[in-house]
Amino acid sequence: MKKNLAKFLAPIAFATLTPPSFADVFELRTYTTNEGKLDALNARFRDHTVDLFKKHGIESVGYWVPTDDEKSKNTLIYVIKHESRDAAKASWQAFISDPEWKKAAAESQKDGKILAKSPESVYMDATNYSPTWSNAKNPGTDDAFELRIYKAAEGKLGKLDARFRDHTIKLFARHGIQSVAYWHPTDEPASKDTLVYIIRHDSSAAAKKSWKAFGTDPDWKKAASESGVGRLATRPESVYMTATDYSAIR
Repeated sequence: MKKNLAKFLAPIAFATLTPPSFADVFELRTYTTNEGKLDALNARFRDHTVDLFKKHGIESVGYWVPTDDEKSKNTLIYVIKHESRDAAKASWQAFISDPEWKKAAAESQKDGKILAKSPESVYMDATNYSPTWSNAKNPGTDDAFELRIYKAAEGKLGKLDARFRDHTIKLFARHGIQSVAYWHPTDEPASKDTLVYIIRHDSSAAAKKSWKAFGTDPDWKKAASESGVGRLATRPESVYMTATDYSAIR
């Protein structure tokens, strides 16, 4: 995902993404597997990795697999949280040197290497309008999450944030689009122009209907016109995803 940057409210709480503290750092990671190895990767996360993350101070936020025909066969996207950037460095060092991890990694790859390339990583800070997410008690099997990445025109990120804070999130809710979380990358140059966020729809069909209603809403048209954001520097990147069975966010 790092190389791609240029080009989460249900009434019954089941699992919650707690509000971030000022120092919290999130990390968006994307793994691409060799052919036929995604199930093995998911099994390793389900049976070993998530528990080892917790052991070393890494909080799991959510795990998803894209719905795109090709990526659904070889891609895992997930978000984790660290207490700080320094804590992230220490946690990763402790994780990779943990004998339990080394054993799990070796055993999971007896029949061949799992990853086709090195994981992609983007460190992020939560925006000051990112909501607190709570899962429904019984999430639907058709739930569709959507990862979206916006690259604002030069000097327009603040105006884009203001539009989301003051208008977009409320209009999303009006049209059945649930906000999961909103972040900015922490490192330049993406920190100056990029918004990364995840939303949830009841289904892929519901997503299509909601986006159509949102795009034609007079309140949205007015907000967009008056926001001063102008055109985005690039077309928004969108990835539809389904939550894994071990994801905290479902």
